Amino acid sequence: MAAFYFIFKSHYSEPISVENKSEVLELNTDGLYYAEFYDYIFRGHFEEIDVSRDDMQFLLIFDQYLRAYGAQCSGSLPTNKVQIMNEECATEEVTKNGWGDVISRVCVKYVWVGSGLYAKTALYEAYGEIDKIQRSKGLGTMMDMITDPNSMGNSVDMIHKTNGLKGDMLKIFKLNACGSTGLKRFEENLRLFALNKQSIRMEKASKYTTMKKSGGPTGDQNYHKLIDDLVYDQSKTWSFNRYTKGSISGVTTSSRDSEGRPMELSANYSFSGFSGNSKGSVRITFKNGLPKCIYFYDFPQNCKSPNSSIISSYAEGKYAN
Repeated sequence: MAAFYFIFKSHYSEPISVENKSEVLELNTDGLYYAEFYDYIFRGHFEEIDVSRDDMQFLLIFDQYLRAYGAQCSGSLPTNKVQIMNEECATEEVTKNGWGDVISRVCVKYVWVGSGLYAKTALYEAYGEIDKIQRSKGLGTMMDMITDPNSMGNSVDMIHKTNGLKGDMLKIFKLNACGSTGLKRFEENLRLFALNKQSIRMEKASKYTTMKKSGGPTGDQNYHKLIDDLVYDQSKTWSFNRYTKGSISGVTTSSRDSEGRPMELSANYSFSGFSGNSKGSVRITFKNGLPKCIYFYDFPQNCKSPNSSIISSYAEGKYAN
């Protein structure tokens, strides 16, 4: 099924706090592409999450986490583990033209095949519920893609997010031990979020919530370095082009808010690709003094979310001149 992302605010009733205060729980998400999402799930702050349980994006995150855990943490799986299954084509319908050339292939029968990876039973069952939702939305999702005026930009963004997620799955179990209490809490709340149930809520606010409320720093900031870091982070998910780190130039502040903080920054940068070295431009919009959207010249209407860890560092004043 073709994937397309629809991001909107989740609506949950206020969950009950049942945190065990005698136990210190930590989940390290620093530097991860989806750091903010992981942290909100871990803390049980579902009301802060901008991804709905019935979004294709959530299914993708859930799927990749299960497979990464099965591959990297197999020794921490319980004895009642279940195998993760892949859907594969068993029978194709092939159409040929008058010269015998194949002009189309359509799968008419699918079968489930074991992947060789295993998952915790309760988590995999919750994943199955989300998978059913996506399958029921299949035709509607496809039609939305066809009628979307920014379908090309969103398709490219999907590739970027998928690459960013793959990078996360290579790092998260290095930042957090497979059997850690932090990961166990994350998994339990991941299951509850998938099932649309109340979370196990931590009282302490996420640093991402705190920074959004306090807003960005005032005074002179090193916007050159900020843009360089944001673009470099985005470039890690690019499929073909390679960003030339440190190439930011022509930084311009288009507008400022009442506290003198930028509302929009623009800059040029260099990158290498199929055509050799090239120039590009980027525009960054701000909300409450913090980077909100990154727009690249090739898809000027497609908002790319800045790295939450970089935003947090910026909010803490680490880019001050």
